[in-house]
Amino acid sequence: MIHIGLTGLGDHPDVYQSSSSAKEKLKDYSMHFPIVELDASFYAIQPERNICKWIDETPETFQFIVKAYQGMTGHLRGKSPYDSPEEMFNQFKLSIGPLRDAGKLAMILMQFPPWFDCKKENVDELRSIRRHLEGYDIAIEFRHQSWYAGELREKSLAFLRDLDFIHTIADEPQDGDGSVPLVAVSTSEEKAFVRLHGRNVGGWRNRTGDSEAWRKVRYLYNYSDAELEEIRTVIGGLDSSTEDVYVIFNNNSGGHAAENAKRLQKLMGIDFHALAPKQLDIFEGE
Repeated sequence: MIHIGLTGLGDHPDVYQSSSSAKEKLKDYSMHFPIVELDASFYAIQPERNICKWIDETPETFQFIVKAYQGMTGHLRGKSPYDSPEEMFNQFKLSIGPLRDAGKLAMILMQFPPWFDCKKENVDELRSIRRHLEGYDIAIEFRHQSWYAGELREKSLAFLRDLDFIHTIADEPQDGDGSVPLVAVSTSEEKAFVRLHGRNVGGWRNRTGDSEAWRKVRYLYNYSDAELEEIRTVIGGLDSSTEDVYVIFNNNSGGHAAENAKRLQKLMGIDFHALAPKQLDIFEGE
């Protein structure tokens, strides 16, 4: 089964009803898509009340891909609010516990920074993460090319398979060492994960040092029909060998993600069922 959705709860004005308040955005979103990537969890481990609210606002079959807290993937700058890695991981597990109990946790996404390269220290870190999160479905997204260089590519994929990790298949601008190739290989028979960042090569580079401005253009991209056809072929290949394929559009900067996702859905002839009821689908013609 193929599941298509977007990154973030509040970045997609095209799917919100004009009369909706900020608190109703997730309800509106769940009228259109069966999954969402929860990115608030990257910036802070979420309190249980937030998680329970999101569970109550979505249909029974709705699924969340939870992005791991930044302290768990080496992104955190400054002092950690937790006394130890054990405390941090335990708090994260407590936070997502209600999602797991409700059957709404699709997977945990662990996206590593560009400096997380293929070396023994980082391989050991992945082993440690598996011990901390034993029994959870975990998607690993590499952002350093060394994991895919030469013979290391097959070794990296085999390593993910051995630790029961889901390999995140990323579509992103190809900018030398600053990006990873699209490697359409699933390391799990149950779940495959495709994450679409767009192909804005110019925006992918941070030449000015202005990180805030860079974030605004990094994911500024509108996929063409031809590019979505390429992605459809990739997804079709994964669907033939994997039980569930999760597809997330992360090209949010210009508001293209929702329309692109709807276009891909139409291209693939997919009709999502058990969504929240809606009065009007703004993406469909009369």
